[in-house]
Amino acid sequence: MNALVNLTSLLKSAKEIFPFHGGVHPPENKAQSTQLPIGQLSLPEKLVLPLRQHVGNIPKVKVSIGEHVLKGQLIAEAEGAVSAAIHAPTSGTIFSIADATIPHPSGLPDRCITLIPDGKDTWIDKKPQNWRTGDRKNLVASLRLSGIVGLGGATFPTHIKLRADGKSGVHTLIINAAECEPYITCDDRLMRERADEIVQGIAIAQFMLGAERVIIGIEDNKPEAAKAMEAAVNKVAIANTKMEVVVVPTLYPSGDARRLVHLVLGTEIPHDKRSTEVGLQVFNVATVLALYRYFEFGEPSISRIVSMTGNVQQPQNFEVLFGTPLPHLVTAAGGAKADTSHYIMGGPMMGFALPDENVPITKAANCIIAASPNLFAPPPPAMPCIRCARCADACPVNLQPQELYWFAKADNFEKANDYKLFDCIECGACSYVCPSNIPLVQYYRYAKSEIIAADKAKEAADLARERNDFRLARIEREKLERAQKHAERAEAGKAAAAKLAAEKAANGAIKDALETNIHAAPGDAKDNEADVQKAAKQAAIAAAIERAKAAKAAAVASGDAPKNVVNADASVKKEIAEIDARRDAVGLSEKLAVDPVAVEDKQAKIAAAIAKAKAAKAAADAVKLIENASENKE
Repeated sequence: MNALVNLTSLLKSAKEIFPFHGGVHPPENKAQSTQLPIGQLSLPEKLVLPLRQHVGNIPKVKVSIGEHVLKGQLIAEAEGAVSAAIHAPTSGTIFSIADATIPHPSGLPDRCITLIPDGKDTWIDKKPQNWRTGDRKNLVASLRLSGIVGLGGATFPTHIKLRADGKSGVHTLIINAAECEPYITCDDRLMRERADEIVQGIAIAQFMLGAERVIIGIEDNKPEAAKAMEAAVNKVAIANTKMEVVVVPTLYPSGDARRLVHLVLGTEIPHDKRSTEVGLQVFNVATVLALYRYFEFGEPSISRIVSMTGNVQQPQNFEVLFGTPLPHLVTAAGGAKADTSHYIMGGPMMGFALPDENVPITKAANCIIAASPNLFAPPPPAMPCIRCARCADACPVNLQPQELYWFAKADNFEKANDYKLFDCIECGACSYVCPSNIPLVQYYRYAKSEIIAADKAKEAADLARERNDFRLARIEREKLERAQKHAERAEAGKAAAAKLAAEKAANGAIKDALETNIHAAPGDAKDNEADVQKAAKQAAIAAAIERAKAAKAAAVASGDAPKNVVNADASVKKEIAEIDARRDAVGLSEKLAVDPVAVEDKQAKIAAAIAKAKAAKAAADAVKLIENASENKE
């Protein structure tokens, strides 16, 4: 024990602590569940897996009733930007997909997948990933399929808190191992037994964020866990990274992320900013262990460590498959004692009473407390506020709880919002110290819910107004478009009418010009018609003459022509005689064989063809002249 005390003193002196305002120190009640190592549960008869186990959208179901699934198989896929997947905790058959009671303060049922184990516990083909050499973007993308969420209670999807480009701006990674609330010891036992794996998971988170510094914050009531983590840190050397264990005082709510940041760094995160905006990121020890199991062994998130404590025979921490019915866990802890009245999920400060003892264990269930009147007496009746200001002294966020109480009670939500109501972390420290036993946190939750509902109603009204404005704008636009189309059609009609009028005017001008050209005395229609008829008659006569010439030429070719036509031309005969004389002079006795009739035949045929062509042309000219005269007349 002295060695542990010395270690705590050494770790305290190694790092300056920056206390935050307020806080309380209720009875811890942690020793009961830390006496035994983490236990393993047997497979239950059924597993009921609520789709709503995390912050954000519910996942999309990927299985059907009657389907056989393997351990680690994806059964519900992340839907939307903020969501997390759900996997089969063991092999078996999908029994139903229906509403069932879930662990929620409302007590309302929600959609759940019921799996009946086959007892074989057969894994899928697991695919580990080498995160040391892998691409950050691909590694983070694969995390979306892992189902890992914040296991400290917030259940925010882990893949969103990591950055894929190594340029997140985060310079310091803080590991939350404070576990400040009474009764909860799951992180304590986890660090004692699996410190090496946790540090490996820290290295993975540090690599993805590109952080240069890692601080592991542990409360001083966990000396064994601090010693184990210090030893594990000394085994791991991360290049260009400083990793250290910092022991902080035991004071509730030091496990709140902003309070822990203030304790170890003295940094106050503005109320309207996230930790990443000031270069910090916070992860729970169980979350980084899940990262290690996923990348090193290819195991998705299917179980977690749960503290089963309170009014049970043997309080202990167990590794519990998601979907395990609560009675199965209670039985593993030796069963509940006879005077157990109800069960609380979470710690006594921020937890809530479960609506039913048959609800399943989910990703948010870090602790189950069996409650009894001896452990949790019924709250005494609330008395009037005496303005003692103890609540203000205990508030770790520096609010004015008594003022918020009056505003919430009077439904003056606008004023409560002005007093930073939403900065309240609902830790319950104010209610714990109130001498009048006023359930202050209940009033704050009521006021928050009313403000959120009003904001949602206003948002819906604004959206409806925007849609209506868009509809009116669309109607007006369509009206203008129709008017424009009508105007365009009217303009097109006017243009067509103008074109028709212009064509008629042009035709009239052409007619007038024709009349002017044809008649010596313009305007005399009878003379115009006589001229047309005369031109047509002359064309017909010319065509007849040409046809007669063609007929004569054809007659000559056939031998029916007069003799004077048949006789060859004298010049041709003379030329033939001269050729014969020259042939005799050179000793050629053969005469030139010339058939005068054949020559005349050839000439006659040529003449006939020429005459026929002239006749056809004359006829075509006559027809064209008649047609033009007819068109001009119309």
